Amino acid sequence: MDIDSLCARLRSGANSLALHTEAQKNKALLCVIDSLQKNKTVILAENAKDVDAARQKGTSEALVERLALDEKKFSSIIESMGVIVQQQDPIGEQIAGWKTPQGMQIRQVRVPLGIVAIIYESRPNVTVDAFSLAYKSGNAILLRGSSSALASNKALVKAIEEGLEAAGKDGVKDSIALSECTDHSDVHDILNAVGKVDVVLPRGSSRLINTVVQEARVPVIQTGAGICHLYVDDSADASMAASIARNAKMQRPGACNAIETILVNENIAKKFLPLMAEAFDGKVNVRADETCYKILSDASAKNIQKAAEEDFGYEFLDFTVAVKTVASVDEAIAFINSHNTKHSESIVTKSLDNAKKFQAQVDAACVYVNASTRFTDGGEFGFGAELGISTQKLHARGPMGIKALTTTKFLIDGDGHIR
Repeated sequence: MDIDSLCARLRSGANSLALHTEAQKNKALLCVIDSLQKNKTVILAENAKDVDAARQKGTSEALVERLALDEKKFSSIIESMGVIVQQQDPIGEQIAGWKTPQGMQIRQVRVPLGIVAIIYESRPNVTVDAFSLAYKSGNAILLRGSSSALASNKALVKAIEEGLEAAGKDGVKDSIALSECTDHSDVHDILNAVGKVDVVLPRGSSRLINTVVQEARVPVIQTGAGICHLYVDDSADASMAASIARNAKMQRPGACNAIETILVNENIAKKFLPLMAEAFDGKVNVRADETCYKILSDASAKNIQKAAEEDFGYEFLDFTVAVKTVASVDEAIAFINSHNTKHSESIVTKSLDNAKKFQAQVDAACVYVNASTRFTDGGEFGFGAELGISTQKLHARGPMGIKALTTTKFLIDGDGHIR
């Protein structure tokens, strides 16, 4: 990959896109939607090739599910783009403004970041989501998906480019590029493209994220692996907690917002754990500490085994969960803050005081009370889509929508002012 010429093309596209009005960007996105729909059969066929290849390699079904596109997922992609089209263009928005004592007028306004690179694994929907969010916020996007989704991504990007061409002068084809490299040399080039790439986002496994964070010389917006916890307080509605546990673990176990550890207050463990086991219906492998193991054994629960220390703070991304008793909400908070990845955490409780303490003291991008962590998602938050879940504390945190891809500049108007 010739990173210099590629970034030069994208910079030209970003400069052109920065001048486009909201109406022009929306027209282009609508043309892309039309092109994606026209190319749906081809896109799904190419995706099927990727899925077949993944299964032949022995990829787990939980990870295959991330890779696979079907009619429902394709419709969801189109719907997400529709939401983005309807959202207000953030570019040019005035954040603040004031007049200095000397009479100069200062305005702080939103502007695009420029060239955004995203390095991601499996999920071909990210290809469309990342492009749509970048385009609406006036940015060019460099996509580096995994080799396991290359056929899918090539078909999607081809359809996107055809849509931008169909938009005529309102479409900026040079605003998107896909790296088709199947080794990792291009990743090195992207991470070292100082002055060419304005920001890079990793989205995928902890290994990928750590590699990007450790090796990048360009700015990184860090997204995190999802070691998410559910804490069942002693005041919790045990049935509600079991329902939330089932959803947060089983609906999509390969997602980063699925729970990996359940902490249960020792005073409610005997009531909650059998209900949890019933909700899991023998489909989840439960790795339990000594206390939980005895309670679950006495309840004749299926698929249980004693937990090892390394099971806590581990991202299973599968139908496996670690379970542990704690003595109090304070112990739960301390355990979570020492084992999590600052992604999404939840408490089930009837205590307002414990709910407030949990939300105030747990260090995570999203902290829930009496709700599943599976709601940590740009679509669920009303953003239409997301580039990822930022687990850092600078600039953007949580699901990243349009505004996360903007920065600000100060515009100062004077009248011959000198200092």
